[in-house]
Amino acid sequence: MTEFSVAQKIAIWALPVLFAITVHEVAHGWVASKFGDQTAKLSGRLTLNPIKHIDLMGTIIIPIVMLIFSGFIFGWAKPVPVDPRNMRNPRRDMIFVSAAGPLANFIMALIWAGIAKLSYTYLNHNEWFGIPIILMGEAGVMINVVLGVLNCLPIPPLDGGRIFVNLLPRRMGWRLSKLEPYSLLILVLLMVTGVLFYIIGPPIIFLNKLIASLFGLP
Repeated sequence: MTEFSVAQKIAIWALPVLFAITVHEVAHGWVASKFGDQTAKLSGRLTLNPIKHIDLMGTIIIPIVMLIFSGFIFGWAKPVPVDPRNMRNPRRDMIFVSAAGPLANFIMALIWAGIAKLSYTYLNHNEWFGIPIILMGEAGVMINVVLGVLNCLPIPPLDGGRIFVNLLPRRMGWRLSKLEPYSLLILVLLMVTGVLFYIIGPPIIFLNKLIASLFGLP
């Protein structure tokens, strides 16, 4: 996408990123509500309106800076409030609540792949409308796969970490939860050293290839 200006890149990536982080958070709140916790609903967060979920740093500043300097966008939204105390079986139910976010991203990746496939089939020769929709679909697949895989890492407060906290015996889960204040530092160190790519790179590449193969995308 190096042939596009920053403004064009933002136009292509903005919608997939907003939907990826918004649906991710709404999925947490929606599943929590099914298990008895209405905190997200009462706080007005069970909505696909991205304005309700925007985090100034994670949704606007970081994605734009990354796009300018790396050509790729990544971000996050304000976490949807969840109170396990309102659930019937907090440890079990929180596993499903946590898993809902990455699962929503993987489903979104399939939806964006379908949009890209339809665009390739019917709009490929329309440079003004078809090509941007194709690129938007491909961006939607990428950002949702990355977000889904990254959140599966067993580091609290990432979703994978919360799953493990509730899967492990209570004492081990409690010890794992103590990593939460250091999670950002851990992720930065993994990223700077290149270890993060070796951990999440293979599943991201595999899932992107698998989705492309399923939908017949180039």
